[in-house]
Amino acid sequence: MLRKRNKPDITIHHLGVSQSDRVVWLMEELGLPYKLKWHNRSPEGLMPPDYLDLHPAATAPVIQDGDRTLTESAVILEYICHKYADGKLTVGPDQPNYYDYLYWMHFHNSILGLFFVSGALRMQSSPDTERMRGFMKKREDRYFNYLNQRLGEVPYLAGDAFTCADVLLMFDLTFLAGQGLSSVDALANIKAYVARIAQRPAYIKAMQIAGPAAKAPAA
Repeated sequence: MLRKRNKPDITIHHLGVSQSDRVVWLMEELGLPYKLKWHNRSPEGLMPPDYLDLHPAATAPVIQDGDRTLTESAVILEYICHKYADGKLTVGPDQPNYYDYLYWMHFHNSILGLFFVSGALRMQSSPDTERMRGFMKKREDRYFNYLNQRLGEVPYLAGDAFTCADVLLMFDLTFLAGQGLSSVDALANIKAYVARIAQRPAYIKAMQIAGPAAKAPAA
């Protein structure tokens, strides 16, 4: 039975259509209580002022645990798992797949960086921009081909067990794919992985509550 070290007092500040849905997913996977506070984007898709005021970095996700405010997805996931779930869904330095866990935890930021750079390049037109687009497309293909190779070898990113690395990457492989990044539909192992993860009960519930298609509850 999972031993909880403390009783969490976590508020997830959920920005509509953002990476904060993965924190809701994590809490559902762990069976931990949380409060969800919605922040709706402006008609232009921008963060509202009350969300910008939460943290100097002004990024999503943001959580509050008592008087502590945290941002950055990987930080939040590991913080919750270690503080309230005895390290469940993480991999420790003494485990043989620790390297794999670290690598795939950080892989998410590589994909996110590609998304933002590719988006910026689409708004420009010059010979230099075209060369950079070609460079970024080659890097994107290498990343996704390596991911596809990995998922042909193991069921989950860090190996045999589902971990926070899987929680981090799902947003990139679903919402971001097709929003400027290449679709992963042609990569059979990634496509099968996404379909399998999407059947997890906690994922289904989290997407209903806070996924890209979810709406803020009526006041």
